[in-house]
Amino acid sequence: MTKESSSKSARPGDEVPDGYVAVGRVLAPFGVHGEIKVEPLAPPQTFDPGRSVTLRGDVREIESSRRHKGAFLLKLGGIDTPEDGGVYRGEYLQVPEGDLARLEEGEYYRYKLIGLRVVSTEGEALGEIAEVLERPANDVFVVRGPEGEALIPAVEDIVREVDVEGGVVTIEVVPGLLP
Repeated sequence: MTKESSSKSARPGDEVPDGYVAVGRVLAPFGVHGEIKVEPLAPPQTFDPGRSVTLRGDVREIESSRRHKGAFLLKLGGIDTPEDGGVYRGEYLQVPEGDLARLEEGEYYRYKLIGLRVVSTEGEALGEIAEVLERPANDVFVVRGPEGEALIPAVEDIVREVDVEGGVVTIEVVPGLLP
């Protein structure tokens, strides 16, 4: 359902300028040639060599990219030493929203789901999506509402409709799902 992800504001307090989307977060410098280890928040093709990302307001070309233990090792133009890369620890790589790859029907970027209201098929307001967790079997919506926090598996049997434009996700409430 949310096969790939991006985030407008991946953590409370982190700001991404309007019109841009965070596609990765710098974890640490890697090696001696200026590579940085990046937590991906977007589809893998976002990190293809030749593409550009914005880092602290500067547009940088991806010179090389390779996967490494669930992350990507990127060599960005202008970052040539571990010290150069180290100053970006925790920073977000961003791209203009219009540059994001189109997803298949029924797939959504995570940032589009954050803040959507969640209602039951009976119309009961349950809260809103505060976070989307990526798990091996399926994504999980963290829904915060008046009854507390609920973890809702993002699977077809539970999630009946996602209306991004209408700002609502409709779910089937099954026994044991809610607190």
